[in-house]
Amino acid sequence: MKIAVLAPVAWRTPPRHYGPWEQMASNLTEGLVASGLEVSLFATGDSVTNANLNAVIQTGYEEDRTLDAKVVECLHISNLMEQANEFDLIHNHYDFLPLSYSKLIKTPVITTIHGFSSEKILRVYQKYNQNSHYVSISNANRHSSLNYLATVYNGLQTDEFEFNDKPDEYLLFFGRIHPDKGTAEAIQIAINANKRLVIAGIIQDANYFDEKVKPFLNGNIEFIGSAGPEKRNQLLRNAAALLHPISFDEPFGLSVAEAMLCGTPVIAFNRGSMPELIKDGETGFLVGTVEQAVTAVSSLSTIKREDCRNWALEKFSMEKMVEDYISLYHKILD
Repeated sequence: MKIAVLAPVAWRTPPRHYGPWEQMASNLTEGLVASGLEVSLFATGDSVTNANLNAVIQTGYEEDRTLDAKVVECLHISNLMEQANEFDLIHNHYDFLPLSYSKLIKTPVITTIHGFSSEKILRVYQKYNQNSHYVSISNANRHSSLNYLATVYNGLQTDEFEFNDKPDEYLLFFGRIHPDKGTAEAIQIAINANKRLVIAGIIQDANYFDEKVKPFLNGNIEFIGSAGPEKRNQLLRNAAALLHPISFDEPFGLSVAEAMLCGTPVIAFNRGSMPELIKDGETGFLVGTVEQAVTAVSSLSTIKREDCRNWALEKFSMEKMVEDYISLYHKILD
């Protein structure tokens, strides 16, 4: 079976720090190679992979701002589609744009829908509903107008996350600095719980950072910027809990699964995929307000960190994700 994996080209695959779609494309690719499949990864030229790497640009357009994103997308996607007949199946991690080629080629396309940036893009998914194969990353992130082949949870390379049963006392916010992710709410939770907070992530909304985050930075509230894999592991494993007070319907939430792999419970606002990722009262707490989150902080001692680790290993490993996708590949090709 010859598989082509189409990764985004905003960032390197795997990303140096931020890039969740690139990370999942990488984890899938490496897992498929380890399973003995012949895989070609279509990504940036500086990507790191054991598959055959095929690239039309060296660096992602978010890392090289001289590039035009639309031009790069056109060159990248067409590069794969012009070679489509060389593969048994194409696995698309590049959102809706590649679907516009799907009726022009004979090779079947399976698309992992990592989320909907807006309702407007649904028209494209709906147009190719009958000839495409859609996979959701959580049951919560399905749209009623689309047909889905299955739900496959994102899978992580579990050996990259070290279990720690004796954490420090700080709370952690790990994600984009953006209103959707609730950085400001995390700060209020930490202040009201009288806990130290470490904030790690890229600043995606500068005004929000300046108005809602920066004024609170002091010895007890610390912003450290983006964190690569090694720093991420250290931050997650040593935290008393991860705060995830989202204000949108989270499609998945990689940091939630990553934290639990380290044994770290998660306190999250109960939206989107959170009930699928977190066992309330066992691997963390699902709450609705800052006040409820503060109460949850005081109840962290009731959570067994080993239970967090075991749950995440069972549900969110790369091996399970790859096994589920290979099963879908056979279903499509058969």
